[in-house]
Amino acid sequence: MKIFNKDLYWIRSGFFTLLQNLSGVFFSIGSFFILVRILGPNDYGVWVLFMVTVTILETVRGGLIQNALIKYLASEENTEHPRIISASFTISAILTLICILLNLGFAHILSALWKAPELIPIFNMYCFTFIISGVLTQFNCILQANLKFKSIFVSSFIMQFSFFAYVLACFIFNFNIRLIDLIHLQMFNYTISAFIAYFQVRTYLSISYSLCVDWIKKLFHYGKYAFGTSVSAILSVTVDQMMLGAILSPVQAGAFNVAVRLTNLLDIPTNAVAVIVFPQSAKRIVTEGKEGIKYLYEKSVGTLIALLIPGIILLYLFSGIVVNLIAGDNYKDAIPLLHITLLYCLFTPYGRQFGNILDSIGKTRLTFLVVLLVTSINIGLNYLFITRFGVLGAAYATLAAHIIGFFIGQSILKKELNVSVRNTLIFAWQFYPEFYQKYIKKN
Repeated sequence: MKIFNKDLYWIRSGFFTLLQNLSGVFFSIGSFFILVRILGPNDYGVWVLFMVTVTILETVRGGLIQNALIKYLASEENTEHPRIISASFTISAILTLICILLNLGFAHILSALWKAPELIPIFNMYCFTFIISGVLTQFNCILQANLKFKSIFVSSFIMQFSFFAYVLACFIFNFNIRLIDLIHLQMFNYTISAFIAYFQVRTYLSISYSLCVDWIKKLFHYGKYAFGTSVSAILSVTVDQMMLGAILSPVQAGAFNVAVRLTNLLDIPTNAVAVIVFPQSAKRIVTEGKEGIKYLYEKSVGTLIALLIPGIILLYLFSGIVVNLIAGDNYKDAIPLLHITLLYCLFTPYGRQFGNILDSIGKTRLTFLVVLLVTSINIGLNYLFITRFGVLGAAYATLAAHIIGFFIGQSILKKELNVSVRNTLIFAWQFYPEFYQKYIKKN
């Protein structure tokens, strides 16, 4: 079977990105399988709350510059690239310092809120990782803008494999794992991955050593709403776990995380297509206009729905077996949660591509306002539902927020690009016979 054919755009462009997401989910599930057994419910819940927090801080930094850097590197002349990259590194350095200060400041507050004093030393140690991960993020953005998904896959694979291999060795040889050991491991893995990414990106890494104020302003003004969007989006998918930890306990947050992790198995194609669509849409708006963007949105969403539906059905039918197999007997409470979180997946392609498409046509402020509104609704519903229904309330609240966000997003896209939900469903239906005719029967 010939993969890299000019007629197979989605496979050609997404092969290594999909492979990266597949390997990422495999190693994530594998590490999760081991950690829930080594750490126990309370320590695992503390680890979940820590990772949720640092993920938010990483998103704060990446959200301001990531989409802006990719967009301008993909659309501007090569002569401008050194100045764009230099401006991006400058903004990243400033944000890294801010994130480190926030990390140190929140350590004591969150450890008290979640009644987990062991959080303080691991928050403090993670400050060193922030510096390394900031450099790695810059390298990956440059590679993504140049559609070098294979290079991103290589560095990401090695980092994920190293973490998995360490916890697997500890599990096999019955070594004790402390939470601080996992932070040391992350620091080491980020360092190795950054070195590998450097050798992949150095061809494109032309830096201007002058202070590019004009590009700093341009990247900042484009990215400020994408920044707000990213922060609001990550809060939208993590606030339920954080509020469970504060209102109930880290154990409940850990149980909810089990359901979320299993649902993330279905996010592999969504994440892969999102990475591809953004730089492609930034180019299409210049060459084909809004009609090209409309087709790109409907086709990508339809393809994703077609890929997700079989997985949703299978995971729903065998949810009890999957939870017991992956997480063990301590997390049976995650089974009804999984039934609800699986429904999120039906709305994820619409929401994810909504933000990508609007950002690519310069509507970052509108994306930010929508995501901020939906996140605010999500936070309010989570507080009301958790206090009333317990851990199940978090799942119902987040599902309700997804549904509200879907209707808001589609009404905006209808006005901006004349996007049709009906067309996405038609593309989804056509995907199966088209895939069979082109890629199975033909070969």
